Formats: sequence, C-alpha cells, structure tokens
Amino acid sequence: MATKVAVKGNLDLALKRFKQKVARDGVPSEWKKREAYDKPGVKRRAAKKEGIKNTRKRAKIKNY
Repeated sequence: MATKVAVKGNLDLALKRFKQKVARDGVPSEWKKREAYDKPGVKRRAAKKEGIKNTRKRAKIKNY
C-alpha cells in the first residue's frame, strides 16, 4: 500500500500530513505488534486485562 502526499511549497506541512495518514492507517501500531512474537497465553492475558480496563472505564462513565 502506497501513501502519497503532494508537496506544494511547504515540506514540513507535507511531512505532517504524511505522518497523519500513516497513523490513521494503523501502520505504527501494526509495526509494534509484529515487532516481537507473543506466546498465545501472553496474548490471552493481555486481552483479558484490556477487557477489564474497558469494563471499568465504561462503568465509570455510566456513574456520572
């Protein structure tokens, strides 16, 4: 997948837009995820921990 940004005068602005497009596509998070192998048990524990965190966050919002 190629990401293109037109440069019209200001290189800094074009670089900023490029970084925004790449971040929106999820490239940095995907790269971090593939950087090292996680064993299945570690993945399950992380998913469970994330679920607990999200549940607490939703419960906190409903209490307001």
